[in-house]
Amino acid sequence: MKLGLMLGYSGADLKIPVEDVQLAERLGYDSVWTAEAYGSDAITPLAYLAARTERIKLGTAVIQLAGRTPANAAMAFATLDAIAGGNRAICGIGVSGPQIVEGWYGQPWGKPYYRIRDYVQIMKKIWAREEPVTHEGKEISLPYTGPGAMGVGKPLKSILHMNPNIPIFLGTGMESTVKLTAEIADGWLPLGFVPGTAQLYDPWIEEGLARAGKTSGSFEKQAMTQVIVTDDVKFALDKLKPGIALYVGGMGHKSINFHKEMMVRRGFGDAANRIQELFLAKRKAEAIAAVPDEFVDSGALVGPAARIKEKFRAWEDSGATGLTISGNADAIRIMAEAARLNFAKE
Repeated sequence: MKLGLMLGYSGADLKIPVEDVQLAERLGYDSVWTAEAYGSDAITPLAYLAARTERIKLGTAVIQLAGRTPANAAMAFATLDAIAGGNRAICGIGVSGPQIVEGWYGQPWGKPYYRIRDYVQIMKKIWAREEPVTHEGKEISLPYTGPGAMGVGKPLKSILHMNPNIPIFLGTGMESTVKLTAEIADGWLPLGFVPGTAQLYDPWIEEGLARAGKTSGSFEKQAMTQVIVTDDVKFALDKLKPGIALYVGGMGHKSINFHKEMMVRRGFGDAANRIQELFLAKRKAEAIAAVPDEFVDSGALVGPAARIKEKFRAWEDSGATGLTISGNADAIRIMAEAARLNFAKE
């Protein structure tokens, strides 16, 4: 199973753990991933890491679709891939939520399903350079002819000869968008994927692949988990609960919260409702305490090395082609052992 290393997005201060990334590369990790919310962006750190590494793939999990036009995203990833030496960039895209899309980026939430489809199709047209790009979409069109347009937009073809095979992964979790992901994208960054519920997504993936005449062998599933190496399992589980409470309780509108819906889908509906209720009432400590140990443990790899390696077997058997981990240097090493990666250069 291929391993990736998740760096996420920054807090108040931007710190890129270059030594951890270089360690992962030496140990045989396949990829390193960044994210963005409403602070640091996801692409710039990867350009920096491209200069400090040799072969590890450089992915976003995810860039926010509303933050860039499809042309701008295509340009950025083509540039990143070129300066990294080619065939290293992975463009992971997600829609975020309406609070950030409209509150931070000043863009309409619109119809995300069609916006994703248009976005991906335009990016692939730009990279292919087969002809000046035109696109008539339900949400995005090129040239632009909507309100405020002068009507003189010109179809253009990229000056830079771009890599036409930059893979696009989509961060999705709902039935319609998971099917769409399998249909139009090269890989999937699943929301809420854990070994115990992995089979729930199989029919959706199969339908999407069938629409495009693709096979499962050509489609990547890059799951994600957090790894904490410790002898105190309860301490590790408690350490992860604040982040879960934040996303389930407060990351999104009360009626539109994909993280809460994911928790419900995994069989923890009562807990999800209670966490959101407490979090929105500003009773954050109680919301954190309401996160069940079982929920955390089913989606994380925590404890002594032997326990982590034993639980990792379920991830290997889950159908995922890759697993991106968040963790320190000890976690990076333990997971390399668990996945039997190449230690020749360490």
